[in-house]
Amino acid sequence: MTSPSSSSASAAGRPLVLVAAAVTVLLWAFAFVAIRAVGDELSPGPLALVRLASALPVLLVIAAVVRPAFPRGRGLVLVVAYGVFWFAAYTVVLNWAEHHLDAGTAAMLVNVAPLLVAVVAGFTFGEGFPRPLVVGLVVAFAGVVLIALGSRGAPTIDGLGIALGLLAAVLYAAGVLTQKVALRTVEPVAATWVGCAAGLLATLPFAPQAVVELQTASTGAIVAALALGIGSTAIAFSTWAYVLQHSGAGPAAATTLVVPALATLIAWLVLGEVPTLLALLGGALALGGVTISRIRPRRRAREVVAP
Repeated sequence: MTSPSSSSASAAGRPLVLVAAAVTVLLWAFAFVAIRAVGDELSPGPLALVRLASALPVLLVIAAVVRPAFPRGRGLVLVVAYGVFWFAAYTVVLNWAEHHLDAGTAAMLVNVAPLLVAVVAGFTFGEGFPRPLVVGLVVAFAGVVLIALGSRGAPTIDGLGIALGLLAAVLYAAGVLTQKVALRTVEPVAATWVGCAAGLLATLPFAPQAVVELQTASTGAIVAALALGIGSTAIAFSTWAYVLQHSGAGPAAATTLVVPALATLIAWLVLGEVPTLLALLGGALALGGVTISRIRPRRRAREVVAP
């Protein structure tokens, strides 16, 4: 049974979770557009390295203020694994995929990940499959598909790009699930900065190539890469860790299905890519699906009254 005090605390924290989720999806949506915009000047590995190198100092400042305990034992192993899966491998593969796919299609393929997370979390973490979650995932993913069908990005979409997009989704799901387990014993701030450090170490082999490419890259490309690190990585992954710690892995991942809709809007405003009617309809469905997935059944009165 749940006491009134614990219910009140949960209700009080819910607005912060929603704000953190909103910040996360907005900054991740920006990432798809920025990666696409700088792809001609920074190749996948160097872009990932610059992104993580600019994110880590910000995360270290946050850690210095919050002073979280350093992960130990199994928690440290899980955080390092999450960092390699998500910060390093996922970032490089996504950058590579967007050399072959437009931003909308890449976002659609990557957002297969929340479905993978929800299924695995339902079986492994005992989160089950609440009807609102299942319905919301189906509706939102239908919207994501419509966004991809209505995309006017790259003139061609090849098989390698699709394979890379799906691989990015698998790495994304693996990162989320590993992080969820790690957060049982590791504080979110510690998990984020240590994970980023692990990812940065994994991308260091790209350093020589990064030095060469940065010498010829435009100021705009460099600024965009730094923004990817500070905004879409340092800030977004910190708010995401907070969301994941205070939500089930399935519902948290379902929230990110709104990213393709936002990415389409940002690409429209920044890159001048006017969305089609299908893309607009898909965005509406994605937003509606996320809303449905966040619905929680009301507890009966006797279940919230302390004995």
